[in-house]
Amino acid sequence: MSERRNGLTYADAGVDIDAGNALVDRIKPAAKRTDRPGVMAGLGGFGALFDLKAAGYSDPILVGATDGVGTKLRIAIDTGNVDGVGIDLVAMCVNDLVCQGAEPLFFLDYFATGKLETDKAARIVEGIAEGCVRAGCALIGGETAEMPGMYPAGDFDLAGFAVGAMDRGAELPAGVAEGDILLGLASDGVHSNGYSLVRKLVEISGLDWQDDCPWATGTLGEALLTPTRLYVKQALAAVRAGGVHALAHITGGGLSENIPRVLPEGLGVAVDLDAWDLPAVFGWLNEQGGMEQSELLKTFNCGIGMVLAVAPDRAAALEALLSEAGERVCRMGHVIAGEGVIYSGRLK
Repeated sequence: MSERRNGLTYADAGVDIDAGNALVDRIKPAAKRTDRPGVMAGLGGFGALFDLKAAGYSDPILVGATDGVGTKLRIAIDTGNVDGVGIDLVAMCVNDLVCQGAEPLFFLDYFATGKLETDKAARIVEGIAEGCVRAGCALIGGETAEMPGMYPAGDFDLAGFAVGAMDRGAELPAGVAEGDILLGLASDGVHSNGYSLVRKLVEISGLDWQDDCPWATGTLGEALLTPTRLYVKQALAAVRAGGVHALAHITGGGLSENIPRVLPEGLGVAVDLDAWDLPAVFGWLNEQGGMEQSELLKTFNCGIGMVLAVAPDRAAALEALLSEAGERVCRMGHVIAGEGVIYSGRLK
């Protein structure tokens, strides 16, 4: 009979509790940066508390959203440039919340990896904290999971969970009507959707992530890791100014599938593709794949990250407000009787 081995530890199985504790200590200052009215406790408890009354709500409706970053993470892992994917994670969740008319209040993250690398994990969470600061929400908790055997060396995955609130009766979409004007807010590139196709097109091009970017300064990998733009504060300011009937976050499915999600039955939109210029990144991607325009429009944001449907008599004022807040705004169409998206012009 073989001698039984004693003295095994969790670390022998590949899980380093000390590294996890060191990570929590390092990210506490980043989380502290995100404090806002309503936060009741810091990191470390079994749950996180938030006081809606302290946040200014008397009769609130809660809104939840969850998302990830998708295969954009593959580029971050392969290049080691992980600092921006936390911003992506927050943006993908809170940009959805604001489309319901909700103010993002707090955020939790889930980070999973095979072996915890404290510095890399801290840079990711610091990016999450930066996204929360930009969105005005608090990072009040999360989970770091070290799971040997589940992920190849160096790989990781991310998920995010955001909760927001609005006063009862302020839900969006509401009041969308024929003749409403569509205001498009420019994207900061590809954002966080369509990266399985992006990676395939880069493979076809024969370029490496470290090669010079064909359409911008820096490397190809750096350009494709440009973080998703956060529209929260600007969009909420527009909603509170009055006249916004709907917002659509342009994610997977592009313009063709996301705008109809906020339209009542019997209404569609007419979109003028000549109203804005197709960003160079999409032109380059299209050169590699020779895609049909319809494929571009249902896969990528094509330069428009958020669409607002607004009352015609409020369009000029809201366009000015959003421009003053730093958004690049275009009048890209209007609401019509019918269904779906009808395009005129061509992406250029």
